[in-house]
Amino acid sequence: MDWFAPVDLYCERTDAGFWAEPLNACSNVAFLLAALAAASRLRRAPGPDPAAALMIALVVSVGVGSYLFHSFANRWSSLADVIPIAIFIHVYLFFALRRFLGLGPLSSFAGLLAFVLASRALDAALAAVMSPGSVLAGSAAYVPAALAIFTVASLSSPTEIGRERGGLLLTGALFALSLTLRSVDQAICQSFPVGTHWLWHVLNAIVLYRLVAAAIRLGPGRFSTPAPVEIG
Repeated sequence: MDWFAPVDLYCERTDAGFWAEPLNACSNVAFLLAALAAASRLRRAPGPDPAAALMIALVVSVGVGSYLFHSFANRWSSLADVIPIAIFIHVYLFFALRRFLGLGPLSSFAGLLAFVLASRALDAALAAVMSPGSVLAGSAAYVPAALAIFTVASLSSPTEIGRERGGLLLTGALFALSLTLRSVDQAICQSFPVGTHWLWHVLNAIVLYRLVAAAIRLGPGRFSTPAPVEIG
């Protein structure tokens, strides 16, 4: 495999040059701003929260990796783009199961494993019904993450986490919009040459900030205090 082979996936790129995707590249500053905003919120938290600090570091890595890909646009930089995103999704889901649903470590790990298996099954199902040129084809891998946000929100208790449940549903809707903008990028090249992928970056940065901020507000207390179990 040639790790330096050029990759052209987005409307804005018209050649293999380093600066051929200026909007797609520069829009990644939104992830750094999201990380800064989340770090500011974390500093105001009542106690230490290593998990939230890890999430913030992953948001930074998402922005850096995406910038590298939209600048170099080759196979090695594509890994720098997708790997941090995948790590964030799985790390966040694990802690979301703990903080939003109050699950213990083993139950959260089991939930994460179920998500991985379900994601693979859904990817295979979507690949079977979609043509390679389908609008959703390039974004299908993110559909399980969107479904996971809505699932966690739906299973969470409004009496236990209050407005965070509604906020998570809103974040899921925002992620669905951002995913739509990512999906239609190639389809609108003729009418909108710069494409919409840069808007995916901006909205997705807001999504990541909202997710991390919600985790910070809920705090790590659920790690040590299991959710109450009612009997009878």
